[in-house]
This record gives sequence, C-alpha cells and structure tokens, in this order.
Amino acid sequence: MPKIKSVKALDNYILEITFDDGKKVHYDMKNDMNTLPNYYKLGENDLFNNYHLSESRAFVIWTEEIDLPSDILYEYGVEVQ
Repeated sequence: MPKIKSVKALDNYILEITFDDGKKVHYDMKNDMNTLPNYYKLGENDLFNNYHLSESRAFVIWTEEIDLPSDILYEYGVEVQ
C-alpha cells in the first residue's frame, strides 16, 4: 500500500495527495459524497476540512465511518505536476 507524504484539502471537495514516491494526485470527493454511505456528511459543518492522516500514513480519516485508503487515492486520483 502506498504511503501518503502529505494531504491538502482544496476547493470544491478536491484532495491533493503527495505520496512517498513523489506522485501527486488530485482526488475528487464529490462522487464518493453522492454514492457512499455517510460520505455526504463531508459537506456539512466544514467536516471536509477536518481530516487527519493515520499513523501508518495509509488512510485519510475524517470520522470512524469516513476514511479513504491510500491505494484508492493512488489508483483513482488524477496525477498532477
């Protein structure tokens, strides 16, 4: 599983993720917010901006019910420079 070096919340529910291997991606959360249980809550009370990185650096976590593993972010994020 790829390790996350840094994560930043951008406008319009986009995450900017940099991985240990130098790959940088933008991951659009809007589809997840519309399709996955509980993810709609990211649009409430500024929750989207209140994330943290797991100790293993393998997950971006918002709540016990809402997180994203690094392999999904790595595979489905759009690579940027």
